Amino acid sequence: MPSYLFVFAQSHSEFRLPELESIAELYGFTLSVPGDCDPSRPFMILQLDLEEHARLLASRCILIKYIYEFHAQGKDYEELHVANKANRHLWLPYAHDTSFKFLVTAYNHKIPESRQREVVESFNYMGFVGKIDLKTPQIILGCFEEYDSSSGLAVTRHDRDGRFRQAYFGRLVVEGSARALIKTFDVKKRLYYGNTSMEAEVSLLMANQAMASSSKLVYDPFCGTGSMAYPIAHFGAQVFGSDIDGRQMRGKVGKDQPPGVLRAAKQYGVADRIVDLCTFDVTRNPWRCGNLFDTIVTDPPYGVRAGAKRLGRKKELSEVQKTANIEHQLSARNKLEPYIPPTKPYELSLLAADLVVLSRYLLKPGGRLVFFLPTVNEQYEEVDIQSMLCDGMVLVANSLQGFGSWGRRLVTIRKTTDDSYPPPSFEEERNLGERVPAHKDFREQYFRGFKKEAIDDAAV
Repeated sequence: MPSYLFVFAQSHSEFRLPELESIAELYGFTLSVPGDCDPSRPFMILQLDLEEHARLLASRCILIKYIYEFHAQGKDYEELHVANKANRHLWLPYAHDTSFKFLVTAYNHKIPESRQREVVESFNYMGFVGKIDLKTPQIILGCFEEYDSSSGLAVTRHDRDGRFRQAYFGRLVVEGSARALIKTFDVKKRLYYGNTSMEAEVSLLMANQAMASSSKLVYDPFCGTGSMAYPIAHFGAQVFGSDIDGRQMRGKVGKDQPPGVLRAAKQYGVADRIVDLCTFDVTRNPWRCGNLFDTIVTDPPYGVRAGAKRLGRKKELSEVQKTANIEHQLSARNKLEPYIPPTKPYELSLLAADLVVLSRYLLKPGGRLVFFLPTVNEQYEEVDIQSMLCDGMVLVANSLQGFGSWGRRLVTIRKTTDDSYPPPSFEEERNLGERVPAHKDFREQYFRGFKKEAIDDAAV
């Protein structure tokens, strides 16, 4: 298989491979990843059957900046040139009559122009005699130097120059075009958003993990202001959203005005792909059959900006209070006034476990559940995610976006069974295992600053 040099944007390093593998699976081709591949580094050498596969990845993956046909690498230029000469069959066809441009750049460093010229001249054995065209060349040859971070080191740029970790060389195949969508879906430019709206880059990454595409039906059970609906619909999927609080989806609606989510969807030209928006509690949902959705993708509330709720009361009513409550409901109905049912907190570890079981019921075989789960980094162990799984649900990816003491994990789970399951019961009192997961009572730990007493209280 031909090798390709992937150059990534400097964000969300743990999301790189899961995104690539999801899009490769979506388009039905193989992506070969070496066992020693380090996704934290900005360059990866991966193998694909066809150059067209590289173009498909670059058109969809948010984290790809460039993809080059890989020619050579080395810890110094002597080693790189030896490898490049051994692969002359890759570049020799372009040497005689092709206009070209030579690019020399670095990661974590700025190469002086004088040394850039030296690097270019060191490739003179390639014998390129075509026109040098800096604006519209037929091919671009790129040389990349990878430096370790200089943070905390008492070194100057001059001292570091040339002391790179690795250098790479290749021919540009395609520039990543999907990153432009980050500006398209910028929350600041959106007609309708709220304090819980997901940032554009992350929502696009979730849409790729969800393998959103035309002919798919996708469900967001915690729709909120619709941040997940727009990129998913942009990629062609039909979207159904629900939330326990309809005000989040509606916003301030004027006369003859659609709900806020639909206004924003119209802004992006995808309003016709929003199937419906409904208000209900997922633990009291209206679904009467399973195997409905291709994907469930959501960002459950975890209490920092908005807490998760479910129908019910914190304290049971006395018989007198129950009678008075029934009379109030009847009075509101007779006066055509809205009745707002009471809600109570929905603890995050219960919510996450319920979400997995609900997804097993609602997903088609092979369907995916994609959601964010906040965790306390010091407490987290892999068993926290594994313990949420149930029969027929298998973990695909688990990527951390860190924020210091805590982080949120983008969890992707696939339904692997064809068996039919009854609707979940959503029992409030049940044993989720002996271990206290790092996401249990996350809200309380967050506002206590993740201090030891907060962790001990959560364990109790």
